[in-house]
Amino acid sequence: MPHASATSPTSMATPPRHECVISVGSNIDPEHHYAQVIEILNRECELIAHTTPILTTPVGYQAQPDFLNSAVLVATSLTRADFKAYLKRVEDRLGRERGPIKSGPRTMDLDIVAWDGEVIDDGYYQHAYVREPVDELLAESGRTLSDGC
Repeated sequence: MPHASATSPTSMATPPRHECVISVGSNIDPEHHYAQVIEILNRECELIAHTTPILTTPVGYQAQPDFLNSAVLVATSLTRADFKAYLKRVEDRLGRERGPIKSGPRTMDLDIVAWDGEVIDDGYYQHAYVREPVDELLAESGRTLSDGC
């Protein structure tokens, strides 16, 4: 009678699953880049939900086009640090250039707002362009957040 080996699928531990709320922003060809980031996250992560982008005026540096902002909920088995690094690579793949003006124009900006239901980015409390899409996402997905900041 065959027996299960130590490497059989039934005996392997399942990696932890983390839920992550991401703030998404773009003001360089934003419709195109938003569609691309949704496609990438859907293909490379477990895309749970996303909001329809809203048009917002720039904060800080004003001499630039308006932004499209939205929120995305994904699940990942990566650690928070590894997932943050992954998001930076996605920004780079979408042509993000980091210049001297931190709040300047960008093809894509991806920031982790909440990790496993805990707010980790003060931007959620400080900026309506982050909070409004995230609150819509939470309402649509039945999630809630606790204050981790």
